[in-house]
Amino acid sequence: MFKMVAQTTFPPSKPTKISPDPYYLKERPKQWHIRDDPITWSNWYKHINWLHTPLLIGIPAVGFYGLFTTPLTTYTAIWAVIYYFITGLGITAGYHRLWAHRAYKASRPFEIFLILASSGAVEGSIRWWVRDHRAHHRYTDTDKDPYNAHKGLFYSHLGWMILKQNPNQIGRADISDLNADPLIVLQHKLYGLFAIGMGFVVPTIVAGLGWGDYWGGFYYAALLRLTFVHHATFCVNSLAHYLGDHTFDDRRTPRDHFITAILSLGEGYHNFHHEFPQDYRNAIRFYQYDPTKWLIKILSYFGLTQHLKKFPDNEIKKGKFLMEQKKLDEKKVRLHWGVEISKLPVLTFEEFQEGAQKKNWICIEGIIHDVSSFIDEHPGGRTFLTSSIGKDMTTAFNGGVYDHSNAARNLMSNFRVGVIAGGGEVEHRKTK
Repeated sequence: MFKMVAQTTFPPSKPTKISPDPYYLKERPKQWHIRDDPITWSNWYKHINWLHTPLLIGIPAVGFYGLFTTPLTTYTAIWAVIYYFITGLGITAGYHRLWAHRAYKASRPFEIFLILASSGAVEGSIRWWVRDHRAHHRYTDTDKDPYNAHKGLFYSHLGWMILKQNPNQIGRADISDLNADPLIVLQHKLYGLFAIGMGFVVPTIVAGLGWGDYWGGFYYAALLRLTFVHHATFCVNSLAHYLGDHTFDDRRTPRDHFITAILSLGEGYHNFHHEFPQDYRNAIRFYQYDPTKWLIKILSYFGLTQHLKKFPDNEIKKGKFLMEQKKLDEKKVRLHWGVEISKLPVLTFEEFQEGAQKKNWICIEGIIHDVSSFIDEHPGGRTFLTSSIGKDMTTAFNGGVYDHSNAARNLMSNFRVGVIAGGGEVEHRKTK
């Protein structure tokens, strides 16, 4: 999240050459790493990421100290909320949907705004963030996933940043497109200045010069606002993999839920996102909360965003239909549908008639049914059913006497005892 990484050459007079950095560019021959060893009382401190951890603990701790020592003014509260949305949308619209997934194209002025806004969220450089996120999508729920949800809710929320990451284990991800962008290379090279300036200095200075509340700006608009932005983003890695529905695919952990969407500026429809990652939307219904989608769409009318990608609606509906069908099938198998037709014994019609002399058998659509337990319950009366014993009642059952309901057909499936050889069952009537 806050990782400071290798220097790069800038500006490029020829194709940009990035200093060797196997964590970002390619896998290397496996070497020993502290994360290969279990955490013990004697080595636990070696497993800790001593850049991330103090910041993840220190920022909220100092912010809460300010909460109890510094009054919150109306102007500062408004500014903190505004800057929360600016920096949060910098991550969701910039880091995530623009640079990680290339879900749309942005004009250069808007890209510059997003670089500045997202830097204020203090979540690492674009190259670092996108590299991990692309690996997350490529290797979801595996050991190569940087924030593998199978390692637990706490790990996917915070643990993967508190503990050192093993570069030998994280899956490869191509970020050559980012390495070719001089602005992204510059932000990566000078990320510390970007993070400090936009994350701490700007919110403090605005409140100080604007209405004389430097300390309020620092505690509320900088530190506490930053705490909320961080955990809103972290919820996408954690809560969005635990809370909600598998609307389009249930083979992996991502889920859809409006609560996560509210917490994460629209990123909570995560099952949709993992199925269709290059779609600029997370929420596809007009009533679903997705301010990131709204921002991208509104700016497209002014030419600041272009080429907004949408996955074909027909394919989206296929995914949803298949999941709905799967849920119906799961409910269906919990019901008793009688013995499957393929498992019934095959009898000749003569054998059927002979058996019917001893048992209460009737034939419907080539299937032999034993109606002994139903004779006295038959809505049409006992006489009619007893007069049908040993006969083929297909025509009578299907409207010749009475066109029976689905309920009657489903009930009859429980009475199956055999199949007439060459009976020619009516396929569209046949049930299992």
